[in-house]
Amino acid sequence: MKTEFLSEDQTKRAAEILKGGGIVAIPTETVYGLAASVYDKNAIKAIFKAKGRPSDNPLIVHISGLEDIENIVSKIPENAKKLAEKFWPGPLTMIMPKNSKIPKEVTGGLDSVAIRYPANEISRRIISQAGVPLVAPSANISGRPSPTKFEHVVNDLNGKINAVVDGGECAVGLESTVVSMLSDIPKILRPGKISAEDIKKVVGAVEIDKSVFEKPNGFEKILSPGMKYKHYSPKTPIKMVIGDACKYAEFVNTHRNEDIGALCFDEDIPFLKVPYVSYGSVYDTISQSRNLFEALREVDKLDVKILYAHYKEIDSLSLAVYNRLIRAAAFCVISL
Repeated sequence: MKTEFLSEDQTKRAAEILKGGGIVAIPTETVYGLAASVYDKNAIKAIFKAKGRPSDNPLIVHISGLEDIENIVSKIPENAKKLAEKFWPGPLTMIMPKNSKIPKEVTGGLDSVAIRYPANEISRRIISQAGVPLVAPSANISGRPSPTKFEHVVNDLNGKINAVVDGGECAVGLESTVVSMLSDIPKILRPGKISAEDIKKVVGAVEIDKSVFEKPNGFEKILSPGMKYKHYSPKTPIKMVIGDACKYAEFVNTHRNEDIGALCFDEDIPFLKVPYVSYGSVYDTISQSRNLFEALREVDKLDVKILYAHYKEIDSLSLAVYNRLIRAAAFCVISL
């Protein structure tokens, strides 16, 4: 298959491909998504094939306006209406009961569906021009770091999909916050830029699913993308190291003769005696979020046997970065 490379001005061509049953990588404010019509079962199967994605992993449905919701869900909870008014369009995904129009291929066989209204103007224009909501999981090989740049998509999926729309670098850099609205109290299944505190201010209470912090037992249903045991991983095996800068540098330098590398903060660099890639300042969670997935791709260029990824103690602002790193490390954590 020849993959077309489209500019941000060629959204009508992207929409034509989608209407014809093709799959197209499109930019959003979070990461690039691999889009298809929510109603086209063959195109949805093509997404799973191109990504190598398990079919039980639900897809997020992307809309171009609030009026689209009624064609997707059977019920809109009151708390969902409040969160939509505050955070949509934006990096928030909400899980609600689906209606009969949504194919089981979209939801992994579940009776619920995940919906997002992206803030990125290019993605919204493509959805609108396609005339239907679009499913759009991250446009990468399943389990690998999510793509935040056009070239990331090309490196992973060139020749496997119909087209890629070049929308530049994604502004947020981590996938959306996913919140289940299936019970009275909203529950965060995947943390993102919109925090638990942000949500609590709107609806009064919010829970965080234990899977955000704990290794899944393998028997629970996957309600949301990003809940798998190992995810976002480079080819180089990773171990997550939690501790202050001095202890981290001492630990890594002690192992410097073992062909290892460091995924670190900017502030760690002067003290390291091993190859490294930084993913931002320890004091700047926004830069960490924006840089993390590209850094996870860059570490493979170090050509080392193992990577020690530095992380600080968890707080509410950094939970999304922690969640991605601990899954990239397959929950292998060293506390100093």
